[in-house]
Amino acid sequence: MTSNGSFMIVVGVDGSKHSQNALKWALDEAARRDGGLRLITAWSKPPMSWYPALLETAVGEIVAEDSPERIAETVQADALRTAAGEGISATGQVVHSDSAASAILDAAKDADLIIVGSRGHGGFPGLHLGSVSTQVINHAPCPVLVVP
Repeated sequence: MTSNGSFMIVVGVDGSKHSQNALKWALDEAARRDGGLRLITAWSKPPMSWYPALLETAVGEIVAEDSPERIAETVQADALRTAAGEGISATGQVVHSDSAASAILDAAKDADLIIVGSRGHGGFPGLHLGSVSTQVINHAPCPVLVVP
């Protein structure tokens, strides 16, 4: 347990179906253990830098695509609202990092459990386990639960 005595669960949240499943599991686990959640959402700037794409909507309006940071903030805010709606104490952190696994592992130094989805938004849909969950499993300072 963490130093304050509360069972702390770190959850990687990226908005993917698998991370939403991980969040649901973490909410249930936190309720069972009277614990809290630390929600981590990592974002990075694409290698060629990010420039807002201008998109034309079906009704002819021109809109700018959100930045990766803004998308991450929205995902994080949604996850925090979900936790609050379930009555679970949760904190959130949006981290600018080229490695989502490193962001999760840094946040889990004093955690009791890490929960991640088996896959995120990666480009290899046939894999059963993504690179982030694999790295977290191999380097975690505490038990890890990978939710399919």
